[in-house]
Amino acid sequence: MKSKKNLVLLGMMGSGKSTIGKLLSKKLNMKLIDIDDVVEEEMNMTITKIFLEKGEDFFRNLEEKITLRSLISLNKIIALGGGGFLNEKIRDEVIKNNFSVWLDWNNILLINRIKKNKKRPIATNLSHNELIELMKKRTKIYSKANFRISCDKLSRTEIVNKIIYLYENN
Repeated sequence: MKSKKNLVLLGMMGSGKSTIGKLLSKKLNMKLIDIDDVVEEEMNMTITKIFLEKGEDFFRNLEEKITLRSLISLNKIIALGGGGFLNEKIRDEVIKNNFSVWLDWNNILLINRIKKNKKRPIATNLSHNELIELMKKRTKIYSKANFRISCDKLSRTEIVNKIIYLYENN
């Protein structure tokens, strides 16, 4: 098999980038690079702790460095952090040289997922309306991905199969 572009998953926190990435990795026999996991491994601390102790700017700089380094390789599945694609350098590299898929979900469903998970430092203290505003802002940027999958009515398997079809036929 010839080397293909990386398959980059992007979307809001809670959109399933890590979960879908793992399933794609198994089905396509490709290595998964989950950026949030790599950040935590390199710092030997959780993202929440990085935000608390080092601040968001430190985290974003580290996320940029790790993501750009990861995007150099080929034939990988890369799950970006929820805010990764907002970074212009990362976004330009993803759009120019990689195959990107935005996992899009209904806002209410995402808010419920986000509120259940305390490991989301950006969202922990936001109100329902503030989360809606955050999603509106990010949606404009996420829409620049190569493909958008509306995941609301799809099972994990259907999402994975749709991504594989797009990836193998584009």
